[in-house]
Amino acid sequence: MIGLDTNVLVRFIMQDDERQAQLASSLIESLRAEAPGFVSAVSVVELIWVLDSCYGLTRKQLAAALEGLLRTQELVVENAETMWKALRLFRDAKGGFADCLIACSASSAGCERTMTFDRDAAKHCNMTLVI
Repeated sequence: MIGLDTNVLVRFIMQDDERQAQLASSLIESLRAEAPGFVSAVSVVELIWVLDSCYGLTRKQLAAALEGLLRTQELVVENAETMWKALRLFRDAKGGFADCLIACSASSAGCERTMTFDRDAAKHCNMTLVI
């Protein structure tokens, strides 16, 4: 198994830099279920942030990109079950993906609730506002 950094995933998905996109594609296409690539939770959060803030992908496109990663047998995504929960929350709510993942990660860890000062996270991501 090999780890994949966020920038490799961005080049593979966006195909925006010819040389790097070709290298990223060759690398990812060489992976096999028996010898997969590893995508950390940090890389997933960075990926969604980059695709949103730098490339302006829509919420639907962001969700599709993440679903594609999670469904790829040649990739092992860290905490995949929690990522799926966060993806469902992200699709159904208006909160940011990072906030959705924070709330789902806390829930998966057995937390009763996740406290925040972020009103949008409290409203859309099942967090509790600190007041």
